[in-house]
Amino acid sequence: MGSACQEHGDGFHCSNNRFSNVFQANETAGKVITCKAAVVWGPEEPLVIEEVQVEPPQKMEVRIKILFTSICHTDLGAWKGLNEMQRVYPRILGHEAAGVVESVGEGVEDLKEGDHVVPIFNGECGKCTHCESPMTNLCARFRVDPFKSTMAGDGRTRFSVINRAGERRPIYHFLNTSTFTEFTVLDSACVVKVNPMAPLRRMCLLSCGISTGVGAVWNTANLKEGSTVAVFGLGAVGLAVAEGARLRGASEVIGVDINLEKFVKGREMGITKFINPKDCDKPVNEVIREMTNGGVDYSFECAGNLDVLREAFLSTHDGWGFTVILGIHPTPRLLPLHPMELFDGRRITGSVFGDFKGKSQLPDFVDKYMNGEIKINLDGFITHELPFADINKALQLLSEGKSLRCLLHL
Repeated sequence: MGSACQEHGDGFHCSNNRFSNVFQANETAGKVITCKAAVVWGPEEPLVIEEVQVEPPQKMEVRIKILFTSICHTDLGAWKGLNEMQRVYPRILGHEAAGVVESVGEGVEDLKEGDHVVPIFNGECGKCTHCESPMTNLCARFRVDPFKSTMAGDGRTRFSVINRAGERRPIYHFLNTSTFTEFTVLDSACVVKVNPMAPLRRMCLLSCGISTGVGAVWNTANLKEGSTVAVFGLGAVGLAVAEGARLRGASEVIGVDINLEKFVKGREMGITKFINPKDCDKPVNEVIREMTNGGVDYSFECAGNLDVLREAFLSTHDGWGFTVILGIHPTPRLLPLHPMELFDGRRITGSVFGDFKGKSQLPDFVDKYMNGEIKINLDGFITHELPFADINKALQLLSEGKSLRCLLHL
């Protein structure tokens, strides 16, 4: 295999040349790698492709070569700086990706150089009381934390950039992952080894959107065959909900969105009826209750809007309706519900990463996908593909509602 890295004094400089399935890590293990990364320097500033230095993995850490990454609405929100308390710059965003292990740090036993992996923002150490409990997929130490910007082991970053004055400046991490870079360092709890035969181009989607949506249906709601469903917000997560409902045998899946272009893709993903709130002369929840003889069995809020959340909650049937919150809500406003409204039998809950335990359950999901037990349409979610250098174009496509997932090739 031709190497994509060349030695330069204190480390290695890596080009965009593609790696083979087995990465010859002995060239770079234990050394600083200089590579390209998309760095955000401030809210809504264009991402800048910079040469960054990536340190070797420390104890219980893994350095991986990113081959594919994509942009999620969570990245978009962080780029816009919607939550002031989460504004940390300069930073490498990105949390949906797939790649190959380049090297591992001390103590890592479940991963090795050359393994095919996907990073996960909601880690699983496998040893804490949370990880040992079947009641949650939130790890005590490595759960998703939007305020975290350094590594758990020593509170430092593994990324840096050298400015014109020759000074080293740290580049901060994002959501345990930071995938908008040719190489990244993660805690081993946030790296999932997958079947080496699985196409990494598709596995990238399991890092966030597809697992979150499908898992919300299968794990959080445990939807039964014949159930009725309403999905509010038809982005990638919302359509993954629809796909999960279709695969579980839902009798009706109603999609709600103001973007008419989403309806075309929605039909492909199993949505049976569509509602554009702009076309309604009454609240959407009333429209849905009339369509379904009292309300749907399950609703999924995937828009990150509290007014939409209330509509989703009220669209479910009294007595047993169940609402799952999947949207990211940057607003300081609280839930738009009165406690007494829960006494009519409706329930509401949130879901992180579709309640999948990433390291222990995602590999089985991938194996079942590969052997045909899970017939999920992963390719249908990839609406655009671009080179990594065009990451700002990909960001714009998502911002304008023109893409579900734009896959970036590194």
